[in-house]
Amino acid sequence: MKAVVIYKSKTGFAKKYAEWIAEDLKADIFEVSKVTMDRLSIYDVIIFGGSLYAVGINGVKVITQNINMLKDKKLIVFATGASPSKEDTINEIINKNFTLEQQKYIKFFYLRGGFNYGKLSIFDKMLMTLLKWKIESKKKKGNKLTFDEIGMLAAYDKPMDFTKKKNIEEIIHYITS
Repeated sequence: MKAVVIYKSKTGFAKKYAEWIAEDLKADIFEVSKVTMDRLSIYDVIIFGGSLYAVGINGVKVITQNINMLKDKKLIVFATGASPSKEDTINEIINKNFTLEQQKYIKFFYLRGGFNYGKLSIFDKMLMTLLKWKIESKKKKGNKLTFDEIGMLAAYDKPMDFTKKKNIEEIIHYITS
């Protein structure tokens, strides 16, 4: 079984998981911009990891746009996000990123990553600042904040890293069984 891990990571959480998976599987690892379909053709197992961006998986198009060339391989996609894993959110991620046909070939996993405002691009910082203002406005109006909103407000001032190597165990077990 020849495996490769490819990833796209904005703040380093997806990259960290990709490196741990590659290490455990003794797999090759590439940032998504370094990958071609010719390069992927030699692998039996392709693992892609990307960070979530408004429920979209960063860089996953390398898999979805080439599904016809890859569907004879074992395909795994993981996404990282700051929020704890919730079934309804996972279903939303799957349905937003993959067609029903693609879902037949792709096994999806969600891995809790983190949030580091300081590592965001200027554009992403602007978007996140707007979100922060929206949450703060809700709080000022006396509306109850969700657990995720409380966590997001706290994360602006202090980076949060929820990555744990044990979180990849389910992926490793799926691939090796």
